[in-house]
Amino acid sequence: MITKGQVINDRYEVIRSIGEGGMANVYLGYDTILDRNVAIKVLRGDLSNDEKFVRRFQREALSASSLAHPNIVEVYDVGEDDGLYYIVMEYIEGKTLKQLLKKRGSLTLSEAIDIMLQLTDGMAHAHDSYIIHRDLKPQNIMIKDDGQIKITDFGIAMALNSTQLTQTNSVMGSVHYLPPEQASGKGCTIKSDIYSMGIIFYELLSGSLPFKGDNAVEIALKHMRDPLPSLREENEAIPQSIENIILRATAKNPKNRYEDARSMHEDLLTALDDERMNEEVYHYKYPENENETTKKIKKLEEIGKNEDNKEATDEDKISDDTEDTAEKVATKVEDVEEKKNKKVIIILAAIFGVLLITILVVIFIIPTATNEKTATIPDCEGVKVSTCEKRLQKLGFEVAEEVKVVASKKVEKNKVVKTSPEAGRSRKVGTKVTIYKSSGEETFKIEDYTGKNYMEVKTLLEVEYKLKVSVEEKEPPADFDTKQENAEYIIIGQSLAAGSEVKAGDSIILYKPKITDSYPDMVELGWTKEDAQAFCDEYGVTLNVIEQATTAYKEGIIIDQRIAPGSRIVRGTTFTITVAVKPKASPSPSATPEENEESKEETE
Repeated sequence: MITKGQVINDRYEVIRSIGEGGMANVYLGYDTILDRNVAIKVLRGDLSNDEKFVRRFQREALSASSLAHPNIVEVYDVGEDDGLYYIVMEYIEGKTLKQLLKKRGSLTLSEAIDIMLQLTDGMAHAHDSYIIHRDLKPQNIMIKDDGQIKITDFGIAMALNSTQLTQTNSVMGSVHYLPPEQASGKGCTIKSDIYSMGIIFYELLSGSLPFKGDNAVEIALKHMRDPLPSLREENEAIPQSIENIILRATAKNPKNRYEDARSMHEDLLTALDDERMNEEVYHYKYPENENETTKKIKKLEEIGKNEDNKEATDEDKISDDTEDTAEKVATKVEDVEEKKNKKVIIILAAIFGVLLITILVVIFIIPTATNEKTATIPDCEGVKVSTCEKRLQKLGFEVAEEVKVVASKKVEKNKVVKTSPEAGRSRKVGTKVTIYKSSGEETFKIEDYTGKNYMEVKTLLEVEYKLKVSVEEKEPPADFDTKQENAEYIIIGQSLAAGSEVKAGDSIILYKPKITDSYPDMVELGWTKEDAQAFCDEYGVTLNVIEQATTAYKEGIIIDQRIAPGSRIVRGTTFTITVAVKPKASPSPSATPEENEESKEETE
């Protein structure tokens, strides 16, 4: 059993427990060599004798230690000490994304996009290293106070090129984020993580999960069969481009999903561009039920078991008493699907025949019957408006009187950017064509962001205006209240003044207050024991007082502190100070016992 104060491998001092899991317990620790706080994951004592679990635990360390990315928790050390198998990791001060959702409900669009950009960037790095997480969910994503996220728990991560894996086909992780192929017992790919990220994005924006049920079987079947509920029906303010990203990520057929996490990341970067906000609803290229014709739910005790041997819950396990029901449901679904597929084939064949006849009529018969001339819209990009007008009129097109203006980085000011209909399209002679000319590169004016939340402003400037935004700390002004709610998120200054004109690619620095919880120099400040006690009570630190008799200092004044000024405060630790007290009077050898007692009383 790990106890407070225990030192692992003569280096890592255990401060307190910060989490317990089915496979390992996690402790806040202190690295005595590198003078920093760390998280120590220790394999549970009852599992350390199980060779299978030890191998799995070590594989977790091996997988995670190869990843170096700002959005993935860093692994510092791996080892074994007197039968204790441990991993030392970066300690994250913050909360899980699940805790944030429980407190806030849904997040704003800018907050959700910022989180998803970080998540997809981190997972793209993991996938580049051939590592699949397989258990992505808000509980495994930490969010720091500055808005940075950290992906944790690659405990059931799987290297694509690994040849020694156990339970390859078993379903693990929380069923609420479970990809259909995993629920049906098929193998995992990087697209399985993409599905889970799509469900997480849905939850961030809606505040709820898309599929719910009385037990894990019911939820798993919904992942496999039911279409995703529409976010825009619930909230019309969500752009269609955002819902399209979620629809594509959560496609039941992996062929319809993003090829990789980086593709999803790049799609997020442009999702709020003007030309994309109201794009058409995403339609799947391949049938969604293509991989569902011969599905069979695995035995329920296998579906319910996660690799960490956790206790059964409604979310993560399926109880044995529902086994027969699930298998009957799966068999019935197979029969219905087979009949449905036959009907679909017949209907598609009929539709194809009608379409073929229609195309032949449009291409060959109608033009001959009507004898209408057509021409191809010329490419006018980069030429003068007058030149474009002449080209169009020469081909018999009518030119719209109004020339529209659009911003363009690529095309010189006052030159043609595009036409509508666009170049290359075949249109009937006499069709009206609108010309769009360039106003040059788009610029906008910087506002005064002082007093606003830097996370929201940063996301707005990066996603909507494509600026390069950095956040730096600086000493707050004298009138700034550092005790106010969310003080650490408030912008206190900016590198560009309000009214400055900027364009995509320009840089701006947002300044947030430098608020550090660290030990003051109590000796220099002349603090008393009472001052130190009030300080420790405020920060949840235990005060230990040592008294030293001296006449060099005023009684009650702190003359020494064990933790150096400027050190970070860690709640739950002990802080020791030395306080000056008056020395006791020495007895006089020539005095009587009564006189010595009187002298002692006077001194006291």
